[in-house]
Amino acid sequence: MNNNTQSGFGNMVWVRDKDGREYACAADALKGNIKHKEELSPEERAGCMDVSTFVGTERW
Repeated sequence: MNNNTQSGFGNMVWVRDKDGREYACAADALKGNIKHKEELSPEERAGCMDVSTFVGTERW
């Protein structure tokens, strides 16, 4: 395993879209203080995943 590689929730940023859906984004892919998905560039969006696709629809 590469010692320079870090992963986990600590390296994620949580953003919402205008409809309230949550997205987990790689922190190192984002530029600046982003709170809403609509503020992301196409490159930044590529590093995000809709949380409901892997957690389900219930709040956790």
